[in-house]
Amino acid sequence: MTMNGESERVARLHLVDATFELFRAYFAMPSEKSPDGTEVGAVRGLLSSMLALLREPDVTHIGAATDHTIESFRNDMFAGYKTGEGLEPELWAQFPIAEEALRCLGIVVWPMEEFEADDALASAAHHFADQVDEIIILSPDKDMAQCVRGDRIVTFDRIRKKRYDEEAVIAKFGVRPGSIPDYLALTGDTADGIPGLAGWGAKSSATVLYEYESIENIPNDAAEWNVKVRSANRLAATLQDQREDAALYKRLATLRSDANVTKRLEELHWRGVPKKSYLALCDRLGFASLRDRPHHWAPTT
Repeated sequence: MTMNGESERVARLHLVDATFELFRAYFAMPSEKSPDGTEVGAVRGLLSSMLALLREPDVTHIGAATDHTIESFRNDMFAGYKTGEGLEPELWAQFPIAEEALRCLGIVVWPMEEFEADDALASAAHHFADQVDEIIILSPDKDMAQCVRGDRIVTFDRIRKKRYDEEAVIAKFGVRPGSIPDYLALTGDTADGIPGLAGWGAKSSATVLYEYESIENIPNDAAEWNVKVRSANRLAATLQDQREDAALYKRLATLRSDANVTKRLEELHWRGVPKKSYLALCDRLGFASLRDRPHHWAPTT
């Protein structure tokens, strides 16, 4: 608190894509069984990753989002949207344990059911945008690029150690952050089951969208385009014929800002690892080597 009783402005808020972190750990870490035979290798990897993150001095306020259920409202919008088909059962079974583990680290968790983890991160970024100096979304997912605002809301790829502010998003995709849903609608996104429009590749989509910003602004007649792209007439005809599909794909790719997330920034203030619950978790899961890893215990536990 400041001398006049007002809260000091927070420098940074870190938002963690815990679904990605768990997937990353599952494929990077060896299989490991808890004393009762439960597969927990991915949870161990997640805990190790978060413990390393929490050691960084600028991590003072933090929230994490998970996909608590496989499907979301987008599956009702489009039958081809991604589902849990092909998801390894041993990975899926670790999601609730991962959520418990994050809470045992003292991290606020948003387990999404109707929405997706990406929606939670976008909602938190939108809600706290004017309350902190910088919001860092820890995710390599290209969907998250639409949340970037200048150099105040950025994404960070922890694998490649790459920070994406607005200039970096433009350099990577060729469009401004606000055009990312349009870009994904045209080019498609195989990870999410968005097919895109035939012929609309990354280069042509970026060229046209950098000029017009949104699908709705692109003229039907290529003769009216202010940019030159290969096979413009064919691309224009495809878009004119499939505008309803393109609009649907854009809605699928647009992250929501109304997911149920924490509304008070103070609740995201990380105060340390709750010792009692964390040690109990490590004992139950057989993580003996992680028991002494926390560098700061919560003062009241």
